[in-house]
Amino acid sequence: MDIATDDAEFRSMIDRLGAEIVEEERATEFRGLIATEDRETLAAVLTEPHRPLWAREIASFRLGLAGDPRAFEALVLLLNHRDPERCVSAAYALTRLGDPRTARAAAALATNELRVAYALLPVRLLADLRAPESVPALVTVLERRLAADDPHWRVGLACVEGLGTLGDPSARPALRAALPHPRLGAAAARSLARLGSGG
Repeated sequence: MDIATDDAEFRSMIDRLGAEIVEEERATEFRGLIATEDRETLAAVLTEPHRPLWAREIASFRLGLAGDPRAFEALVLLLNHRDPERCVSAAYALTRLGDPRTARAAAALATNELRVAYALLPVRLLADLRAPESVPALVTVLERRLAADDPHWRVGLACVEGLGTLGDPSARPALRAALPHPRLGAAAARSLARLGSGG
């Protein structure tokens, strides 16, 4: 499989990372990682010590788009990064990687209450994956976000929207519980409507 370099999300990532690099030595390495078509070169970046984060991000993203399972662990780490843009790129690559471990990893990240501030992209990824782990994980996270003053209500909103997209009737009780929430109620009503009538 070709290692894509013309993907729109890849170009966006490269523009973002390029702005971080000022030393000419690093710029040469940067250009090399963009240009190479050798998967072994990219995979080596993920295991060699002292490689900068941006290099690991480029390598794992390109390998992910190429369907190379060696990208999996690095992409999962980036999915839970404090920088939301890195999370977006990692989620995009994980969706295209197609690794069967992805949904389980995303569910573990989404339901880790100690990292709830970084759970937004794992939640969205679970909705995109439509895996068996998706609905139970989203319900669990949503039920924890139902306090009216919860500071992570955006994570709850992503759960509500994801459950509507997934269309699983088992989500109805959690969505009904979200109806009184001042920030989640309208979206919960929309998601319930998408699920249709039922018990």
